[in-house]
Amino acid sequence: MSIVSELKNKILAGEEITRDEALKLVGTPFQELRQAADQLRAHFCGNRFDMCTIINGKCGKCSEDCKYCAQSMHYHTSLKDSYPLLSTEELLAGAKQNEDQGVLRYSIVTSGRRLSDKEVDRVCESIRQIRKETEIEVCVSFGLLGETQFKKLKDAGASRVHCNLESSRRYFARVCTTHTYDEKIETLKAAQRAGLSVCSGGIIGLGETMEDRIDMALTARELGVKSVPVNLLNPIPGTPYENNRVLSNDELCRVVAIFRFLIPDGDIRLAGGRGLIEDKGKQCFASGANAAISGDMLTTAGITVETDMKLLKGMGYEVRLQ
Repeated sequence: MSIVSELKNKILAGEEITRDEALKLVGTPFQELRQAADQLRAHFCGNRFDMCTIINGKCGKCSEDCKYCAQSMHYHTSLKDSYPLLSTEELLAGAKQNEDQGVLRYSIVTSGRRLSDKEVDRVCESIRQIRKETEIEVCVSFGLLGETQFKKLKDAGASRVHCNLESSRRYFARVCTTHTYDEKIETLKAAQRAGLSVCSGGIIGLGETMEDRIDMALTARELGVKSVPVNLLNPIPGTPYENNRVLSNDELCRVVAIFRFLIPDGDIRLAGGRGLIEDKGKQCFASGANAAISGDMLTTAGITVETDMKLLKGMGYEVRLQ
């Protein structure tokens, strides 16, 4: 029996694979790994597909030095648009538009280290209005907030907090120096203590190794994360990563497949950079991925909801919540 089949059967029996076992998957036959990951996805998640969209709720002038980001004040990029927190009317309009297209999750994302208490209070009013006038789930990505702020957001109607780990603990300091890995982890734990679900993954193509990617997924697993975004680096001119090579579709598929082995009942979510892939993620959606961010990203173009809905229907997926 191959190592792929052996580990797949171990997972189907209710056990978790170890770090060493996950590393053994790195060199396994590509098609066998993809097929096994898709079988795990079907077993644990069925044909359910979790689709979300994001809105750039506060743009630019970010104090943090994340080396991949066009919104950082530390780099000179072509990003010209910068604005404060959007109004309730603007956020509500986006929620209604996405709900009308069949999207079930709507995430408000803001630049900066964290929102201030005043900004949190403002956006809580917006979330209350969104929940009053729509049925769409509201997710938030507001930086390094604490439990008290997260409780306010939950009371307002938010259901999930997003805070990416970005990479492994070992590699993170090469990605960002203005905040720490432990601050990321504490943010996720604070959200969980407040009763919110969490969404956390990272970016591949930063220069990290497959070992770093696996360690990031293991940290997410240890934290009980069930929504794991996988971003493909879009090398933005003006950032330190502007000359990084864009990873191939096969490399992305292998990462997605291994993540499915590590978190078999999770939503492995294709996120930023999907527009760089010729098939827009179709191969990954047959390799263990069962979730995606649709529409535009924060500062780059994405794939339309209409295009994604057509693709997913043709693959036999149904967009629905758990």
